[in-house]
Amino acid sequence: MNSDEHRPIDRLLAVMARLRDPERGCEWDLAQDFFTIAPYTIEEAYEVADAIEREAMDELREELGDLLLQVVFHSRMAEERGLFAFDDVAEVICAKMEARHPHIFGPKTTGTDGQMDEVRWEALKAKEREAKGQQSAMDGVARALPALLRAEKLQKRAARDGFDWPDPSGAADKLAEEAIELAEAGDATREEEAGDLLFAAVNLVRAHGVQPEAALRAANDKFERRYRGMEDLAKGTFPSLDLDAQEALWQAVKRSEKA
Repeated sequence: MNSDEHRPIDRLLAVMARLRDPERGCEWDLAQDFFTIAPYTIEEAYEVADAIEREAMDELREELGDLLLQVVFHSRMAEERGLFAFDDVAEVICAKMEARHPHIFGPKTTGTDGQMDEVRWEALKAKEREAKGQQSAMDGVARALPALLRAEKLQKRAARDGFDWPDPSGAADKLAEEAIELAEAGDATREEEAGDLLFAAVNLVRAHGVQPEAALRAANDKFERRYRGMEDLAKGTFPSLDLDAQEALWQAVKRSEKA
């Protein structure tokens, strides 16, 4: 086991400090700031999710390291500005997790053991938002989230206040209404109506107890798999086929999957 003086995290912090050294550091690393690094942070988080989805555990280890590097990178830049350091980041999340799990880290109190974990978790997060001066249920839903995931989170926040369809039929009717409005939209409103349609689709999927992001990711994978299957069957001629021939190949791939 590594001693406290030789922990891998300390080595990583030292590596980042060296890369950001004004005199001896890396030119590329020194040129970065929070805004230029943020897209890489998002990309690394997705690569972690992708490794998990594929159950590629060896890759997951590497991808988690890449994601950790992003945290260290941002922390180092903040430290250079006198804002905070990596230890402060770790301290904040430790305190937050302990506060959100009083049934684990705090004294036992009556009346909480039977409370659902999700209900208790959301109540504690609501208190945190209130302490930060966030008044709206919409506060704290990051704008940088993928649009589909953000739509789901916004709708869930609204549902906690009772603003939601009582059953999937209401969401289905709304989706049909939005489809008509998109078909009738002019150039000035077409993008807005398209957004309303997608937002309504998220609501309907959520009403059926399905995670929209996971469902669409699976649909993307299925489409890619079937399209590659069509290309294989066409043996290099797929782009030159007419739509009827391409549809025949699509149905053939679907039949082969069922078989």
